[in-house]
Amino acid sequence: MSDTQSVSALVTGAQASAGPPLGPALGPLGVNIMEIIQAINDKTKDFEGMKVPVTVNVNTKTKKWEVIVGIPSAAALLLKEAGIQKGSGTSGSTWVGDIKVESIVKVAKAKLEKSYASSLKSVAKEVVGTCLPLGIKIEGKTPKEFTAEINAGKWDSQLG
Repeated sequence: MSDTQSVSALVTGAQASAGPPLGPALGPLGVNIMEIIQAINDKTKDFEGMKVPVTVNVNTKTKKWEVIVGIPSAAALLLKEAGIQKGSGTSGSTWVGDIKVESIVKVAKAKLEKSYASSLKSVAKEVVGTCLPLGIKIEGKTPKEFTAEINAGKWDSQLG
């Protein structure tokens, strides 16, 4: 049997605490919970206020631990870029935000490593697709209009 145990949780960036879900899961492993919480908060400060997937691997023999921070969802990153708390309740008919193509590129680059897509352009199209249910326009255009422009090569210089 392996000496390593993993604890995974979705925490709010820079606001993890010793309460559930982390504290009760880490307690029986005999590690310094506050040290781990501090490490998680330090590593997630760039994603403050956003839900971030975190995994803590603990060696149960040596009590050494490692914190692995995932990347928030594309939706969470887009909401942050748009400066809004939540998306539109009526997908495709009510628009609550408008972002620049630079924001799409930024989110696409963040998601590229974990994506199955083969190019930044493909990931950007996935990110633009996420804008539709959130009610976010890109450069004043609907996600469908913007995707058509990506397909036509209009944004290749930014997505190359």
